[in-house]
Amino acid sequence: MTPIEKAKQQVEQAKARYQALLARQNAEERKLDTRRKVILGGLLIGAAGKDERFGRVIDELMKRITRDHDHKAFEGWQKPEPDRS
Repeated sequence: MTPIEKAKQQVEQAKARYQALLARQNAEERKLDTRRKVILGGLLIGAAGKDERFGRVIDELMKRITRDHDHKAFEGWQKPEPDRS
């Protein structure tokens, strides 16, 4: 293998390592973003069970759902109502 071929092979390997690192970083960012959304959603649902203002926020957010696939996730779901006692 000539020095140029060897250098070219090293460059290609470096590019592959770089792409793998980018893919791993993007996957971690998506995972963290999903976790944040789950946590915030749980907090919002919990708050709706204590304060009707948050229930109204959920109502407004539900109106913004446009995809049928997303609507199906909420079939049969009832938002918690605040305890009025």
